[in-house]
Amino acid sequence: QVQLVESGGGLVQPGGSLTLSCAASRNTLDYYAIGWFRQAPGKEREGVSCISSRFAYYVDSVKGRFTISRDNAKSTVYLQMNSLKPEDTAVYYCAAKYYACSTSPDNMDYWGKGTLVTVSS
Repeated sequence: QVQLVESGGGLVQPGGSLTLSCAASRNTLDYYAIGWFRQAPGKEREGVSCISSRFAYYVDSVKGRFTISRDNAKSTVYLQMNSLKPEDTAVYYCAAKYYACSTSPDNMDYWGKGTLVTVSS
């Protein structure tokens, strides 16, 4: 059983930065890709970024602003978010999929409970 715990959300002004963390149970990153998804009120959950041992993906709306990284020793994946915009406001979830990344929430195997990011002045 894989456990995922997100942290780092909060309130930030437009143009500001936040770093989200996804702490995974031990050895998860050896076998699973980790994706970040977000869900804004009234909208469907969308894939934001994903990282595996060989691959990193970003949705077009965050390219150049968000950076995903992983620390295998800490079994943690990070999402550095810069130049935040009000439209980035959402609950951010990390999710794990065996072996390879996916942009579809339906394909993920395990989910965290989410962390709220609010971008507002």
